Amino acid sequence: MRSGAADTRIAVLSDTHGLLRDSVLPHLDGVNHILHAGDVGDPAILERLREFAPVTAIRGNIDHSGSCALLPAAELIEIGGTAFYLVHSLADLDIEPLAAGVQVVVTGHSHKPALEERRGVTYLNPGSVGPRRFKLPISMATVRLRAGEIAVEFLTLEE
Repeated sequence: MRSGAADTRIAVLSDTHGLLRDSVLPHLDGVNHILHAGDVGDPAILERLREFAPVTAIRGNIDHSGSCALLPAAELIEIGGTAFYLVHSLADLDIEPLAAGVQVVVTGHSHKPALEERRGVTYLNPGSVGPRRFKLPISMATVRLRAGEIAVEFLTLEE
């Protein structure tokens, strides 16, 4: 992991499916960047998120029309000296993250929050902040980059 010059906070969302809950908004205050791992559902969500911080978003399997369909299927971005790779479904991962220098792979699709490290790469699925699916929690994550360390916190939100 490369270290950034300062403490960096990143909000990580996925699977809004056209719904940006009010309970998400307080967790966006003070973040340096927002990552959205697809299934946006409504471009107005990205506009609202941009009021808080720069946004990097990809399209998911429901983003098949309008401006959300024009989002990239995957995106590589460096934030605070750390390389993040966004792809909606882990099944669609089209790179070898370690070989590509990626430290964090961000996915969505399953609506299930998950955090795993494989061969030095962090795999993060923040869950879903959109409509509830089955009995899965409504969740997002925050990533804090500090002195070369990556700290992930899951947030379970109110309906």
